[in-house]
Amino acid sequence: MIANGRTLRPGGLAADELLIDRGTVADMAGDAPGRWFDADGLLVLPGIVDIHGDAFERQIMPRPGVDFPLELALRDTDRQLLSNGITTAFHGVTWSWEPGLRGTECACAIINEIDRLSGSLGADTRIHLRHETFNLTAEDQILALIEQGKLGCLAFNDHMEGTLKNRARPDKAAKMLERTGLSAAAFSALVEATYARRSDIPASIQRLAAAGTAAGLPMLSHDDASPDTRTGFRNLGVTVAEFPVTEMVATASALAGDPIVFGAPNVVRGGSHTGCPSAAEMVARRRCDILASDYFYPALPLAPFLLAARGLASFERAYRLVSEGPAKALGLNDRGVLETGRRADVIVVRPPSEGGSLAVVASFVAGQLVHLTEGWRVS
Repeated sequence: MIANGRTLRPGGLAADELLIDRGTVADMAGDAPGRWFDADGLLVLPGIVDIHGDAFERQIMPRPGVDFPLELALRDTDRQLLSNGITTAFHGVTWSWEPGLRGTECACAIINEIDRLSGSLGADTRIHLRHETFNLTAEDQILALIEQGKLGCLAFNDHMEGTLKNRARPDKAAKMLERTGLSAAAFSALVEATYARRSDIPASIQRLAAAGTAAGLPMLSHDDASPDTRTGFRNLGVTVAEFPVTEMVATASALAGDPIVFGAPNVVRGGSHTGCPSAAEMVARRRCDILASDYFYPALPLAPFLLAARGLASFERAYRLVSEGPAKALGLNDRGVLETGRRADVIVVRPPSEGGSLAVVASFVAGQLVHLTEGWRVS
């Protein structure tokens, strides 16, 4: 029983008690069994569902050329997730045509390690495969992963045009070389050889999207630059618009009923660092249905409070962007809302003071207490 807090139910925040029984939210009828959690002065909220987070890469490679064992990195990431109220995490594993951190060897190792650690991590951890569409050699392996049910969702990324432009910029090129471990000449040669196969890309996308559709796999298109691009993906069954790069694309996606993802760091920082639409403005204009941690986990629990404080959305609507919104888009209809019979993914939070940060006091995953900072509250 979580008592004495203010609980976010479908009707809004209210003084309410939350009963957890065998991993699910239970009806309050009858006697309350088991242990008590005193949530006095705190908010009781649905656990956060992160549709796209790739900050785990910093645990794997905190500095260029310096890497750590995957189990160590993923377990440390798990503690970060839970301390930020993220109870369901889709790790954004980029599988690119380039070597290094985002290459085939690393991507496959991360996927295999998350599969191996399944059940031993606190957060429900899944794979958001960020497929670079120019990575044609990986198609058969990805098709096999889809068939085996190893993926939580599949995103279609195309960063080739940006790579072609940025390799002439010393600051951008340096980051790419650090990540891949290649010399400038070798990287340039690889880019040219990869780009030469661009005519094969559409057919590959169609095959992967068809396999994903047949498997019922949620699929996203990433960084769509035009409404036509988004329409093309939608026609292939790729239903989620992730980080549309213009408001025009976001508007077209909204009119078509596509779930739209923007980054929570964009909200917290007050705008995009790449010149894309303001996530806060997109929320206010109902052009955003989901917020993702993207590259910074602490932004995700804070963003709903900031949106509500700025008057851009009610707290209930803002919080759905990190709970019910992503859960629905990912087909996880057992979570994201604190209702009887739903999975008991719950977080207990001390709201931020003006200009301050919030504190996640406790996180429950399927009813299990997996994060706690104030032990005196449990009896």
